[in-house]
Amino acid sequence: MNIKKWLEKSINRLSSVDNPKYESEFLLSYVSKCTRSFIIGSDDIELTQKQYKYLNYLIYRRSLGEPIAYIIKEKEFWSLSLYVSYDTLIPRPDTEILVEKVLSKIKSSSVLILDLGTGCGAISLALASTCSSWNVIGIDKSEKALTVARMNAAKLNIKNVTFFCSNWFSNVKNKFNIIVSNPPYISKKEIKFFKKDIFFEPLNALISDDNGLSDIKNIVKNAKNYLFHGGWLLIEHGWKQKLQVQDLFRQYNFVEIESYQDYGGNDRVTIGKKYDK
Repeated sequence: MNIKKWLEKSINRLSSVDNPKYESEFLLSYVSKCTRSFIIGSDDIELTQKQYKYLNYLIYRRSLGEPIAYIIKEKEFWSLSLYVSYDTLIPRPDTEILVEKVLSKIKSSSVLILDLGTGCGAISLALASTCSSWNVIGIDKSEKALTVARMNAAKLNIKNVTFFCSNWFSNVKNKFNIIVSNPPYISKKEIKFFKKDIFFEPLNALISDDNGLSDIKNIVKNAKNYLFHGGWLLIEHGWKQKLQVQDLFRQYNFVEIESYQDYGGNDRVTIGKKYDK
């Protein structure tokens, strides 16, 4: 079968996804190791039997809703190519806002950063790759996720990052200049409104009790014990949670509280500075 006929069939099979043409071309590029621009101008090239079978297998998985990142085991974040597995969330472009805001608060070449719930290590590795003299620690309660994070650090040859197991602050001993987190913040009621893609991701990294605020409350309440004077806490949250998260920051004596929108114009990140009376 040639490329043109295969694309026509796969686009039809992926009619339930947002951009079936792009995704079909992307998977064809992935399997054939040819650029999309080459594929678009090469309709008559015949697929090998091996390519044809493998592509149909990948299209079948995608048609069931499985995210492409899990299918190809890779996702780009902060221009870093990261390995991802079913044990980790897929990094979202909007989380880069969190990284940007951390960078805006760092004024020194010597800084200690804690990333709570690191998953595949996306935030930790983005920050550690920015400046080799920064000391970044990423923690997660999932040993499987930590294995993925360590693989990514080794793959990218990033040395100034350490990963270890901790359920939020349970095994944290040090103090930090920056604490950053993209915790679970989706409520059990909300989850049913999401696309089926999300159900391939680890739900315990997505869903939080108390209308999605339980883990955020835990972090804001305890962070002050692990921040140096003047240190910053930065948290990603749901687009409807800004006011509640700001209230939590005030309740636990953070100052200079600000919230920021993601690339889609939704309230996504709240930050605050530790204030010692």
